[in-house]
Amino acid sequence: MSLPGPRSSINHTMLPDKDGPGAGGGHISAGGEDLSVSLFREYLRVKTVHPEPDYDAALCFLDRIAEELELPMRKIEVWPGRVVTIMTWEGTNPTLKSILLNSHTDVVPVFQEHWKYDAFSAFKDAEGNIFARGSQDMKCVTIQYIQAVRRLKAEGRKLMRTVHLMFVPDEEVGGHKGMETFVKHPEFQKLNIGFALDEGLANPGEAFTVFYGERNPWWITVHCSGSPGHGSRFVENTAAEKMRQVINSFLDFREKEKHRLNTSECFTLGDVTTVNMTMVKGGVAYNVIPAEMDVSFDLRIPPKVNLQEFERQIKEWCKEAGEDVTYEFAQKHMNQTVTSTAENDPWWNAFTAACNAMNLTLEKEIFPAATDSRFIRAVGIPAIGFSPMNRTPILLHDHNEYLNERVFLKGISVFERLISALASVPAFPEEA
Repeated sequence: MSLPGPRSSINHTMLPDKDGPGAGGGHISAGGEDLSVSLFREYLRVKTVHPEPDYDAALCFLDRIAEELELPMRKIEVWPGRVVTIMTWEGTNPTLKSILLNSHTDVVPVFQEHWKYDAFSAFKDAEGNIFARGSQDMKCVTIQYIQAVRRLKAEGRKLMRTVHLMFVPDEEVGGHKGMETFVKHPEFQKLNIGFALDEGLANPGEAFTVFYGERNPWWITVHCSGSPGHGSRFVENTAAEKMRQVINSFLDFREKEKHRLNTSECFTLGDVTTVNMTMVKGGVAYNVIPAEMDVSFDLRIPPKVNLQEFERQIKEWCKEAGEDVTYEFAQKHMNQTVTSTAENDPWWNAFTAACNAMNLTLEKEIFPAATDSRFIRAVGIPAIGFSPMNRTPILLHDHNEYLNERVFLKGISVFERLISALASVPAFPEEA
């Protein structure tokens, strides 16, 4: 197992956020709210929440947007009831590789009793904080993409490379019925994508976090078989004893990784392997020693870890626990591709140059969880995870998720510059 490299950052002087409508586009509704904010809040009220997302309502919303933007829209059903929607702004040279702006439409469940306000009311408080499920993850980015493109078109801009705005389902439940399936679809190939933007995370400080890779999610269940018997006896070789050994091995490793994270300023969460025990199953009665017990773990493994060696370690832990201890994966993502952040990489250069022009500070990291970017990178397309939310606590999947309207509006300006820069990357030799 190799150690991850140090945390990297690109530092530029940070300018203060603009106040008022100038930060976001200037169009104000009759109620005094920026129209972009109103559109954001409208989208937040669409209940695309698991376990039964209202995808039809989201599609109706996107239909209206496509009509407003005068962009053609395609709908591809990649799974029964699961539709990928694509709006396309054709470039002046559509034969060149295109730019993908990806976002997912679904959001995770809420526990309303822990929220200050209705999680789907998009309530805005006196400070401009908009509370709603999806405000950070990732309906903000969806609307920022849309409004950035709306502005560019209103300015009469013509971009060289084609830009696709893609809206996918089921990211929050693993992406199998969404992006994972769609990247293998002929319609995906037709998009001719050269570079992709997808979601990132908020940053509580002045900087903006940019993600160039992800940890590999492994969901594993260890099955322990042993001798059954009556609960009044000291039965040898029980499934519970074996499971305890397995748990100890996994959680001891967890403590070592936690220690590495907490004792080195060089590491971020994306640089270490997290291990969490998430499910235990076994037993039928208090007085019956079970013959079988299962324990499940959620593992997130950094790109620099040798996955084959890590699995050999898991096999050794199972062997040490005793006979008849086996494991199986519910998910085992093996691709460790990362997007180039070399100074001479044309895509990365365009991205950072645009950020430099806006006086943004960027911090490069490995994404600690999982997004649809992993499927995009796995088919050879460079992808960056980026949600322009600084001065904002990380609240994805948390109670009282919110985003301030000023941060949201600034993000539109950021994407306006980024989209223009990326769609203007000169043709590569192989594209000429």
